[in-house]
Amino acid sequence: MSASPSQSPSDVSAHWQRNLYICLFGSFTTVVAMTLLLPFLPLYVQQLGASSEAAAVQWSGVAFGATFLGAGLVAPLWGRLADRYGRKPILIRASLGMAITMSLLGVVQTVWQLVAIRFLAGLVGGYASGAIVMIATQTPKHRTAWALGTHAAGMMAGNLVGPLIGGLLPGLIGIRSTFFLAGGLIFCSFIMTTLFVKEERRAPDPSTSRRGGGWRDIPLLTPVFAMLASAMLLMFANMSIEPIITIYVAQLVQDPKQVTLVAGIVMSAAALGSVLAAPRIGRLADRIGATKVIVCCLALCGVLLIPQTFVTNGTQLVVLRFLMGLALGGLLPAITSVVRHNVPDHTVGYILGYATSAQYIGQVTGPLAGGFIAAHAGMRSVFVMTSVLMFAGAAFNAWVFLRKPRTP
Repeated sequence: MSASPSQSPSDVSAHWQRNLYICLFGSFTTVVAMTLLLPFLPLYVQQLGASSEAAAVQWSGVAFGATFLGAGLVAPLWGRLADRYGRKPILIRASLGMAITMSLLGVVQTVWQLVAIRFLAGLVGGYASGAIVMIATQTPKHRTAWALGTHAAGMMAGNLVGPLIGGLLPGLIGIRSTFFLAGGLIFCSFIMTTLFVKEERRAPDPSTSRRGGGWRDIPLLTPVFAMLASAMLLMFANMSIEPIITIYVAQLVQDPKQVTLVAGIVMSAAALGSVLAAPRIGRLADRIGATKVIVCCLALCGVLLIPQTFVTNGTQLVVLRFLMGLALGGLLPAITSVVRHNVPDHTVGYILGYATSAQYIGQVTGPLAGGFIAAHAGMRSVFVMTSVLMFAGAAFNAWVFLRKPRTP
């Protein structure tokens, strides 16, 4: 479905907008499917033979993290293949693979099978990261940050809706049927992507084809490395607090029966803030420059983490986490936009694959570091540590882009 040379600008515009909304739907459904198991995963692990509650919790963590591990390992590979063979085939592969593996989760019989299928889902999936590459390369550059922000809002909405659906459906149709329904939903994304996504393919440059594309083709590496570090820092800051939220809330809420409710609201507040902020901050990044937005958002997150150390009730924490979500929501689309502007078209998917892997590193190391520091230095120290890292990230990006004023 390549564009013909005679296409008018209006036709191309219609294609990138339609691609954006189809990718938005596909990413939303895949994120919903991947997160809906959060409320019932320990129960499912127990049904599969976990010997104790502690074992169920431990295996639940392994099973949930297996997908991120698999996805992080192959993200650069899928990115390179997208550069070589097109972004649409990668989206088709990912949506079909996710539909199959999600359905297979409903027929596993042992915990090991559950972990293996979750790991396989990470290997064959990656629809959301593939959609980011598609949007970044098919959207006019002056609209890139807005389009990526809109897509990011859809992904964050999936993170909000998934656990809610996961808490409702198992009681109505059963856990295994919930997986089958999720697989069917992703299969709808597969059909829509196959039929309606149109990719504008450019004729390959023989010189770049001989080189194969990669790091050597990037004119300035420093801005790209800064964005990889920022992508990792974004997820690190978002996830470092996760292991301690419930316990931290228990110290702030007097009624023990309200602890889990307040903890859930606290976790959702940041995601809601990001959903609301991502398209708007993306539009701002298109207007004033993505690097300015990145520096300001990192610094603002650092500032907002400080009062979270001193809160005295759950309401204060909810408000601060919501405000932090507003700041975090603008980071990912701005980071992707900077990479897009500093990387040649023929290798952008490959480099964005590394950006995806960097995010997964943050998702893994964030909870580990947060739990370790909370255990040895107290829970409030986690906020201080994360704040220091955010300020360091803001200072590093300011240094990089003040030295390179020509970089957008």
